[in-house]
Amino acid sequence: MAEDGKEESVASSCDGSDRTEPDGSLNHTVPGDGSSLLRRMEICVAEAERRSGKNAVGMQETFTVYLIETRLLESVDGRNPPPDSLWRRYSEFELLRNYLIVTYPFIVMPPLPEKRAEFVWHKLSADNMDPDFVERRRVGLENFLLRVASHPVLSNDKILYHFLTKEHGWKEMVYETEFQAKADSRLRALNATFRVRSPNKPLMETKHYSDELQSHTSQLLRARTRVADRLYAVYKVHGNYGRVFSEWSAIEKEMGDGLQSAGHHMDAYAASIDDILEEEEHYADQLKEYLFYAEALRAVCRKHELTQFELEMASQDLVSKKQQREELATGIVRTFSFKGMTNKLFGQEAPEQREARLNLLEELIAEGEEAVKDKTAECEEYVERAWADVLRFKDQKDKDLQEALINYAHMQISMCKKGIQIWSNARECFLKM
Repeated sequence: MAEDGKEESVASSCDGSDRTEPDGSLNHTVPGDGSSLLRRMEICVAEAERRSGKNAVGMQETFTVYLIETRLLESVDGRNPPPDSLWRRYSEFELLRNYLIVTYPFIVMPPLPEKRAEFVWHKLSADNMDPDFVERRRVGLENFLLRVASHPVLSNDKILYHFLTKEHGWKEMVYETEFQAKADSRLRALNATFRVRSPNKPLMETKHYSDELQSHTSQLLRARTRVADRLYAVYKVHGNYGRVFSEWSAIEKEMGDGLQSAGHHMDAYAASIDDILEEEEHYADQLKEYLFYAEALRAVCRKHELTQFELEMASQDLVSKKQQREELATGIVRTFSFKGMTNKLFGQEAPEQREARLNLLEELIAEGEEAVKDKTAECEEYVERAWADVLRFKDQKDKDLQEALINYAHMQISMCKKGIQIWSNARECFLKM
C-alpha cells in the first residue's frame, strides 16, 4: 500500500542534482537516474528490541530500537549484494522527519506512527512498551520509510540515504544543515496569526479539506473504538453459554454429549474476538496515518500563506516608499504624517537634505522592487511544487483508503461468516441430542 500512487506526478522535480529550495536552502540529492530510492533498494524494519541505557542527563532509561535492513537491487559482478542492517530509535526517525519537513516544506510529509497509543478500546494496552503496540509501531515505521523512499523528491535526499545505510555520522550531517534554526523560525511563523489578501484558491480549499479529513477520520476512529468495546463484550459473554452448556451436560445422559460439544463451540466463539480485534488494529492504524497526514497537508497550506503574506508585506512596503518619493519630489503630502506636520511647523528641509533623502529612497525602492520580484518568484514556485505534491497525495489517499475500507469490510464479512459457522455447528450438536 505504501508504494501506491508514489511514482506518478512530480517526477520532473527530481533530477538528482543540487538546487536551491524556496526557503533558500540547498537540496543535496543522491546522484542517480531520477527514479525513487525504492526502485534501487529494498528497505524493511525487520524487528524491534528493548534496551536499557543512560540518557543525555545520565539517568537510566528503557527504550526500543528498530532494526533497519537494506539491500541494493543492482547486482555486483553478477552477484546479489548482501543486506546491510543498523538499529535506530524512534527519536532518530523523528529527527529525520523534522529535517525533511524543513528542507522540503512544499511536500505533504508522510507521518510517523503514533508515539503514544490513541483511540484505544479499553482492553488494549496504551503502554508504549507493550509488545503488540511496539509491533504495530514497527510496521508503521517501515511504512514511513517506504513512503519516503518511494517519493519522487524525498527519495533522493542524501541524508535519508545515510540514515538508512550509515550507523554513525548521519546526525552530524543533519545538524550541519542548521535545520533546527530554520525549524524554530518556521514553527513561530506557522503559529503566528496573519491575514492573507490574495491566497491561492486551490491551496486554501485544500486547507479546509485537511480540517474536514482530520475531523471525519477522528470520528470514524472513535466510532470504531466504541464498536470494538461492545463487540468484545458481546463475544466474551458467549463464554457464559459455553460454561452453562458444559455444566448442564454433566447431569444429562442423552443430551450430555451434544451440550458439551455446543459448549466447546461457544468457548471458541468467545475466544475468537481477540484475534479479530487484533486484526482490526491494523486497519485502525491505516486510518490513523491519514489522521496525521491531515496535519501535514495543513502545514503545506500554512507555509503558502506565510510565503504569500511575506510577498504582500514586501509589496506594501514598496508602495509606501514610492509614495514617499512622490511626496518628497512634488512637495504634496497626501496622507497625514509626523514629517508633514514638522514641515508645516518649521518649514521645508534644505535642498541638499531633500536630495539626499530622494537618493536614499531611490536605493530603497530599487531594493524593494528586487525583493518583490524574488518573493513573487518564490511564491509562484512554491505554489507550483506544492500543488503538484497535493495532487500526488490525493491520488495516493484515494487508493489507500479505498483499499483499507474494502479490506475492513471483507474482514467484517469473514467475522460474520465464522460466527454463522460456529452457530451452525452448535445447531448440529443440538440435532444429535
